[in-house]
Amino acid sequence: MQSPSAASPDPIALGFHALSDPLRISVIELLRNQELCVCDLCDALGVSQSKLSFHLKTLREAGLVRSRQEGRWIYYSLNIPQFAALEQYLSEFRRLYQILPGRLCQNPS
Repeated sequence: MQSPSAASPDPIALGFHALSDPLRISVIELLRNQELCVCDLCDALGVSQSKLSFHLKTLREAGLVRSRQEGRWIYYSLNIPQFAALEQYLSEFRRLYQILPGRLCQNPS
């Protein structure tokens, strides 16, 4: 039996996982200015469609990109609200800039 967190992955963790790959960062950078089709992304990145499809799937599952089909072409764009959620998560750490020192450990290993 799966735990609730395993059944519904954490969107923050999925987002940071998706951003942990250089090729996926390159995709995000290309989509920053405009929506692009898969063929344009492949050409710009110099990768095969099969390789790119894996990375686009990861970005979609993390909610960082959206896709839409027009005829036989699939177009991708950024999903800005998900980037805002990641930004908000990180901003909480900036708010907690003064971290208190830890207690002395009573049970040394």
